[in-house]
Formats: sequence, C-alpha cells, structure tokens
Amino acid sequence: MHCSVRNMSTGKTCARLSLAGSLILVASAAAFADSGEVNVYTYREHKLIQPMFDAFTKDTGLKVNVISASSGLEQRIATEGANSPADVLLTVDIGRLQDAVKAGITQPIKSETLDKIVPPQYRDPSGNWYGISMRARIVYASKDRVQQNALTYEDLADPKWKGRICIRSGQYIYNNALFAAYIAHHGEDKAEEWLKGIKANLAQKPSGGDREVARDIASGKCDIGLANTYYWALMENNEPDKKAWAEATKVILATFKDGGTHVNLSGVVLAKHSPNKANAMKLIEWLVGETAQHMYADMNYEYPMRPGVAINPTIAAYGTLKPDTLPLSTIAEKKKAAANAVDKVGFDN
Repeated sequence: MHCSVRNMSTGKTCARLSLAGSLILVASAAAFADSGEVNVYTYREHKLIQPMFDAFTKDTGLKVNVISASSGLEQRIATEGANSPADVLLTVDIGRLQDAVKAGITQPIKSETLDKIVPPQYRDPSGNWYGISMRARIVYASKDRVQQNALTYEDLADPKWKGRICIRSGQYIYNNALFAAYIAHHGEDKAEEWLKGIKANLAQKPSGGDREVARDIASGKCDIGLANTYYWALMENNEPDKKAWAEATKVILATFKDGGTHVNLSGVVLAKHSPNKANAMKLIEWLVGETAQHMYADMNYEYPMRPGVAINPTIAAYGTLKPDTLPLSTIAEKKKAAANAVDKVGFDN
C-alpha cells in the first residue's frame, strides 16, 4: 500500500509505509495518547485536507497527526487492533464507511451536535458513522451536441445514446454506489438490464477517471458521461490545464425517475480503540461547524451538511440539488450486489 505518512510521534513525513511496517510504529495505544493531539487516518490526499486541520488547530490548540492513503485503511486499523493510534477515520464513500463497520473498527458516536446537524439518511442508524459533506453523481454533457438539460439515470440505457456515453470503471466506488442505489430503487434484475443498456451505449471501454470523462466529451469521443459534481468545479476554477474540458461541457443534475439525485458522502468514523477519544470528538464535531463546512464548500466544492452554509457559487450554478431520499445505509447494503451485477454483465470488458 502506498501512502503519505506523518509519524505519530515525531511529526515527520515519509513517502511510503507498508502495512507490516506500520505495526512497528504501534507499541501501544497508550503511547500515542496525548492530551493535545488527535490522530487521523484519511482517504483524502494530505495536502488537500491539511488546511482544514490547520484551522482546527488554530481554533482548539489541538495538533492533528495524519496518515493518508488511497486504500486499505480499514484493514490497517483492524490489523493494528487495540494498539492502533487511530482516533478518527475520514472517508470519501458510503461503501468505505460500511466497510469500516464490517471490519469492526468503529465505535458509536454519541453527539447531540451531530444529531442536530446531520439528517438521519446521512448517518448510520447505530451511530457508527456520520456524513460531514455531500457530493452528487451526475451527468457531464457536451454543450454543443446535447440539447437536453434534464436527464434521469434510467435514460442512460436508452438506445438513443448508443455510442455516446463514456464512464470510468463500473467497479469504481462512486459508480458502485450509484449502481447500488439503482438496485435499491428497482431491484437486481432491472438493474442488470439497465447496466446492459448502458454498456451497449458506451463509446469506449470504461477507463480513466471523472476528469477524463470531461476530456473525452471535449474531444468528441462521446457526448455524455457520469461524474461527481466537484470535478467540474475543480477543472473550471483550479486547474488551468483542464479548464477547456469544463468549458466544453455542462452539468446536468440527473435524477431517478420520480426521485432525486444520487448523493454520496465524505464521512467520519470514531475508531474503536481511539487513544484520544475526547480530542477525536472535538474534531468530529468541529467538522460540522461553520468553519469546516465553509471550507468543504469553497475549497473542496462539496455540498455542506450544515444547514445555512452557502453552497459554492460554481456548484450552485448547476441548479437546485434535490437529493435522493434513500438512506445511505440502505444503499451501502446493496454495494456487493452492485459489484456482482457489473461483473455479471461484463460491464468493464
């Protein structure tokens, strides 16, 4: 596993740490308990989330030690067991939140503050995880070649889009979550037929990422594709070399027929053996506070969880988001079925 690691005891950063090597750092949870610190494992790239941790430190005086990785953090915490230094796990997908629960590395978060701010559909019924910001899985479309400004997810299987759709792997976490939501709405049989329809409409083999969906639409390889809301804003505002891809596309807030737009979460878990639980809870509650929610909105281009915090103007310009009302915990339960359906129809082949 490749990751960026800040040593919990020295604060120094190393470029790579194997799972086996990580155990050397962990003598006991007590060794990492410090009244002025909190230890965070995160799927967010360190440099992207560090400004938020800096703001937390400024507000509270608590130091944040960070380990970031692109995969495997649930397994790492489970392997570390009772000796894990982890206080908090930050994730970027409902599937990973559920994986953390299944791995047995969580403990219930008990917070009136979070219960007041986070709607029930965006938190675990048992309190093992809470959403702290939202992103939507929507459609990027060619400004020149697509006249529609409204689409349903069901529309993507319509033969009129034959040879016109591009998409990243059907097994990627964001697509998996959308497909799981489709199963929750329509059942596995209809979901398989839907996936077959989308596959028949693909312009090319699923590949790349969400930015590449915009790139391929801009180049004329396809006309529409699935992507997350924030990538378009990042390309438009923060990535000059990709701005042309955003300028060639428009964002359509797709919905389920007679329903809303599928949303996913950035979420938080309180580690089962947190050595700094009080500090961890301060951080978790801070993440749904005014400062952090404005940062999620304006730095990460996500939809804030806290009511009253303004959506970033670029994201707001997409139109009014009407989220799907299915609880995210219900969607997470369909994650495995969605992965099986992708394989069954040969979606990525």
